[in-house]
Amino acid sequence: MADVISVIKIYPKDVLDDFSELVNKISSNLPSKYRLLRYETEDLAYGYKTLRLFIVFPEETEGGTEEIENFLRGFSEVDEIEVELVTRVF
Repeated sequence: MADVISVIKIYPKDVLDDFSELVNKISSNLPSKYRLLRYETEDLAYGYKTLRLFIVFPEETEGGTEEIENFLRGFSEVDEIEVELVTRVF
């Protein structure tokens, strides 16, 4: 079976310069079938940055990205999330 990679953009509740604490928190609590491949930040406007996560999980995951979306919304630092891309990888 193949894996799927999902690119998810996180909009934080507050302006953050350093996302390392949030990334560590997410990474250390990820359910076992998910793997954080990498992350990057993106300048949006006036010092506000977003966090883009690249998360790999099995293709046969029921519900697609719903479970990971709900997981990410559970962090107090997260205001909104947006799934930018979902694609199959081999």
